[in-house]
Amino acid sequence: MISVRLKPELEKVLEVTAKRFKITKSELIRRSIEDYLKKLDKGSSAWELGRDLFGKYSSGKGNLSVDKKKILKQKLLEKKFEKNSN
Repeated sequence: MISVRLKPELEKVLEVTAKRFKITKSELIRRSIEDYLKKLDKGSSAWELGRDLFGKYSSGKGNLSVDKKKILKQKLLEKKFEKNSN
């Protein structure tokens, strides 16, 4: 058995989260530690850890890195045109 001291704020979050998932605080802590250790064991890279986030808000354009100057120039011309027509 292990005892852990938590900051009051973290303990409150733990309590609220455990209630939300209808499990005990001990079970939530166990699951969290198991998940954390699995991730450490895999030697997860930054890419693997954030895989579900990368590209989530894609522009749909596959040429942004290649045509960045051309795209920026076009955007600036559009803004200049909008400013002049007002």
